[in-house]
Amino acid sequence: MAGGGRAWSDSTPLLDPSTQRDRFSVEMATAVPLEVPRRSVFLGVDVGTGSARAGLFDEDGKLLGSASSPIQIWKEGDCVEQSSTDIWHSICAAVKSACSLASVAGEEVTGLGFAATCSLVAVDSEGSPVSVSWSGDSRRNVIVWMDHRAVKQAERINSYNSTVLQYCGGALSPEMQPPKLLWVKENLQESWSMVFRWMDLSDWLSYRATGDDTRSLCTTVCKWTYLGHAHMQQISEKASRDMEACGWDDDFWEEIGLGDLVDGHHAKIGRSVAFPGHALGSGLTPTAAKELGLVAGTPVGTSLIDAHAGGVGVMESVPVSDPEYKDMDQEAICCRMVLVCGTSTCHMAISRSKLFIPGVWGPFWSAMVPEYWLTEGGQSATGALLDHIIENHVASPHLANRAASQGISLFQLLNKILESMMHDKGSPFLAALTDDIHVLPDFHGNRSPIADPKAKGIVCGLTLDTSEKQLALLYLATVQGIAYGTRHIVEHCNAHEHKIDTLLACGGLAKNPIFIQEHADIIGYPIILPRESESVLLGAAILGAVAAKKYSSLNEAMKALNAAGQVVHPSKDPKVKKYHDAKYRIFRELYEQQLSQRSIMAQALA
Repeated sequence: MAGGGRAWSDSTPLLDPSTQRDRFSVEMATAVPLEVPRRSVFLGVDVGTGSARAGLFDEDGKLLGSASSPIQIWKEGDCVEQSSTDIWHSICAAVKSACSLASVAGEEVTGLGFAATCSLVAVDSEGSPVSVSWSGDSRRNVIVWMDHRAVKQAERINSYNSTVLQYCGGALSPEMQPPKLLWVKENLQESWSMVFRWMDLSDWLSYRATGDDTRSLCTTVCKWTYLGHAHMQQISEKASRDMEACGWDDDFWEEIGLGDLVDGHHAKIGRSVAFPGHALGSGLTPTAAKELGLVAGTPVGTSLIDAHAGGVGVMESVPVSDPEYKDMDQEAICCRMVLVCGTSTCHMAISRSKLFIPGVWGPFWSAMVPEYWLTEGGQSATGALLDHIIENHVASPHLANRAASQGISLFQLLNKILESMMHDKGSPFLAALTDDIHVLPDFHGNRSPIADPKAKGIVCGLTLDTSEKQLALLYLATVQGIAYGTRHIVEHCNAHEHKIDTLLACGGLAKNPIFIQEHADIIGYPIILPRESESVLLGAAILGAVAAKKYSSLNEAMKALNAAGQVVHPSKDPKVKKYHDAKYRIFRELYEQQLSQRSIMAQALA
């Protein structure tokens, strides 16, 4: 098999990791005069909203192969739920398919890392699922990140003005875990009494794989109000990188009505917290290894949230041969913002000092890159919004059929229609096609920088036209609205002491050239795309490489395995800038008008 392969037949029983290595060496020595080094392959697993994906990378960070498997999801109003059992089965299918496609044997996988959405998992003392659903269906034990059932609980928690809130942009989002936990306690008392562990999904995956329920600084700091800098202080005092959790604020949990989660040294929410990439337990358990088609004992690194894995997979992807980037010092990383563009978009920037930015999550200590403070902006619906806009248009089915007949995606066809319209109308540039249609993209609330979960989307400039061309214009205006939202976030961060001047983009939407070019033109900064488009998978694989001790730190692994691809520069045409400045002004006014209208209606109903 390529790269060394096995030295024994498939029927040879697997031994424990240390014995297996010894036997491998003996049999290789018997078979050939010289020892053939086994290649190192790093496996990353990413669980998104709709699928589980697995990717295998070599020691240069190049993708050898990837595969995906769909995940079941239940949506009922504000409630969005999944099954951890279904998710695990999908992961196993994806890993086996990826290994097969890449011709990688299980024993060639040197390390494994997990990334996932920041969904909430409930399991009992046996590790079995506990329902978090009104239906009582025990399969539905995952509250998905986008679930907004806990808006009232979030408002109540925020009213207490706890000191932990200053590390979340001043207020908790209903997408974070404390409001969701409070909702379950208040509405599903039987389930609440049955749950033995509450876990972020990526932490549950590493627990399911290793039996070690150590939580990640990434998940606990970003979604659970864990104070990572308190963890830092204990690390410096005791010189350890895997400490008993010491960043929980017990007064906060008592105040919001969840004091029972403090019991047993926080056993239900995390007694031990570690840096991303920390080697967990004894690696893969025999059971998990068999299910995944891998080898027991394979190192597994402490997990990351999927967006943060994207940051790790792309943050150091700068073109070193380019004079513009060649002389960057070590602090240049603090001038970059990563856009992880998928169902939602996350905006990740790091700094050496803690920066408190109203309406933007953080500062989170070591939540992505160890020993840096993370600032995290976000838009709750981007890819999901584009899908919604397109799928709910009357021209969508016919357009989808046309795209399928041409063997291209619906987005590629829409981009072609826009290019044709630009030429037919003699438009000076493509963006000018939307001069009389404007979109406020807050269809699922505003995560940042306004932090208003009650915000609504607005489309201004509709007509009776139901043609494919009208859908193309609506699509373009929505892309622009998303980009104006990102500009708002970047400007807000820079107004609060960040010095962002370069963007790096990854995720599904980053593969769309119009999406990226509009962002570059609207924000006015170059956007670097990574060499490997599967940056979230690479970020997860980097965790496995660090756990396997192939690199001394996450920072070193990022520099070794990240690589730049195309650089997209903003237009130099001053007319383009003038146009987008005008539309951005309208974008900002749309929200102000919404606030005014909300006030008028509140007074009318008072």
